[in-house]
Amino acid sequence: MRRLDRYVGWTVLASIALVLVVITGLDAIAAFIDEADDISETYTFLQVSLYILLTLPGRCYEYMPFAALIGCMLGLGQLATTSELVVMRAAGVSTGRLVWIAMRPAILLAVLGFMLGEFVAPKADQWAETQRALAQNPEESFAGRHGIWNREGNTFLHFNALEAEGVVHGITLLQFDDNLAMSTSLRARLALYEGDYWTMKDVVQTRFSSWQTSRERHDSLRWDTGITPELLTLVVVEPDQLPVRDLYRYSRYLQLQGLDSEDYQLALWRKLLQPAAIGGLVLVAISFIFGPLREGTMGFRIFAGVIVGIVFRTSQDLLGPASLVFGFAPVYAALVPVLVCFLFGMLLLARAR
Repeated sequence: MRRLDRYVGWTVLASIALVLVVITGLDAIAAFIDEADDISETYTFLQVSLYILLTLPGRCYEYMPFAALIGCMLGLGQLATTSELVVMRAAGVSTGRLVWIAMRPAILLAVLGFMLGEFVAPKADQWAETQRALAQNPEESFAGRHGIWNREGNTFLHFNALEAEGVVHGITLLQFDDNLAMSTSLRARLALYEGDYWTMKDVVQTRFSSWQTSRERHDSLRWDTGITPELLTLVVVEPDQLPVRDLYRYSRYLQLQGLDSEDYQLALWRKLLQPAAIGGLVLVAISFIFGPLREGTMGFRIFAGVIVGIVFRTSQDLLGPASLVFGFAPVYAALVPVLVCFLFGMLLLARAR
């Protein structure tokens, strides 16, 4: 029986891995073509290649639920096409046991995916974004295409790139008074974090009043703020690319600042529920093989898997903004598609028995 478990498990796992490689590879090629438009003397072919390579872990994590769905359908579909599933059931292996055997690779994938999304992909994505920003804007201190905005009270901060050592490039600070009138504008080529404050280099500071403006230049200037390199690291990449611990910490920071944190709460719940999403999609794939797609062709199974995956992803993309517009908790936007997958899969399995 253990040999049977290993055979079915490895068949499903190999199919999932193959689908994940194909989907991630196609997405990486499309991203490379898109980045190739920005190739210049400073942002070279090798740097574009490095950027795509560094973003591969994040792409793998993003497509894991989709690959688990289609891969499981292909693996079990191959066993169904060769009548191996029929022989197993005729030999006394119950449908429930076959479902558990096929689910185990999905559980392994969910664990590996969570570790990848928590420890590998965020660091790689942050470094990729920093290196791209530095390569595309080596001399332009303030005109960064991929710059990031952040806010602390009435101060708005824009920067082009952040290095891991606590070095920020291309800083713009805009300070407003209580009447929302700009009081100070400051630009600096870079800033160094000194432990509890920042030291800005090559600073141009402009002060505004109701009747005049004044400009000052400084070789260096101290900036006292609660903003740290760790905090800025969180805004370099999209919320979906951050680890769970940072999503929770930054959403709390935004709430304390009186800012909108729903995007980060939604990304947090999606991260936490991704293992369950993988399990739900795999259950749907298993129910299809034991049910309506038992005699289907390989091409039709792939088509059905793509449709289910698109519907699942579309429902996530619609419910996420809907939670922001209508004000219901982001956890429901992340949880509802997963519950629907589990209910739909169990219903099909019950009818197939």
